[in-house]
Amino acid sequence: MIGRMRELTELIEVDDPAWPELQTLFAGSPIPLTVFAPDPHESARGLLQLQVTARSMLGGLTLNCGGLLVDDGWVRVFGGGSGQNGSLPSLAQVNGFPETFEPAWQAGAGLVVAHDVLGGVFALNGMDPAAAGRPGQPGQMIYFAPDTLQWEALGIGHSAWLAWLLSERLEGFYSALRWEGWREEAAAAGPAQGISVFPFLWTKEAKDVSTTSRRTVPMAGILGIATDFAKQIGVEDPGFLGLV
Repeated sequence: MIGRMRELTELIEVDDPAWPELQTLFAGSPIPLTVFAPDPHESARGLLQLQVTARSMLGGLTLNCGGLLVDDGWVRVFGGGSGQNGSLPSLAQVNGFPETFEPAWQAGAGLVVAHDVLGGVFALNGMDPAAAGRPGQPGQMIYFAPDTLQWEALGIGHSAWLAWLLSERLEGFYSALRWEGWREEAAAAGPAQGISVFPFLWTKEAKDVSTTSRRTVPMAGILGIATDFAKQIGVEDPGFLGLV
């Protein structure tokens, strides 16, 4: 059942908005972080279609932030889009939101909120993840792992995920997928690019990622290859991984 559409002013003009808390979180992060200013059109379009208020972390990011480059660009968190060529796309663009508000439109299996430079995808589960072939509970975060080509349940909501992402715990999560010089390679990749690894990360030959060959390519190509190979090797089709 579709509820009453809330106008943009209702979503923006709220008590206790999340943006000050987000700014505190950014300032206290121990890892390198770039915060982009938002594109007004894209941030408004995204917030209206999401129908979440600026009181939530998701709403606060979408309205007030063009996106985040975390750990020198290793992770790209999508927000209101920074509105410049070669910069981060908006949450609305990555998820294919309608250009104008459509009450019946839903983000399919879930909402893609971030990519990492290797083609990993962080998504927020929709209302029925099991029906979409995805793990975890409704409204919780999941991760498409580029070394297994499968979704993993993270067991936390969006706000807790954001706090985790901006903490020193991120290093442990990625320890097996990083190599000497990873930071420089990640920083050199543009927001619509990723690092293609060969042999592919899901093969036994890539167990030691430091011995692989790597190059910067369009992120769309990395996601497309991951989807194709997931089908070929018999794991489930990962479904929508975002538009970049």
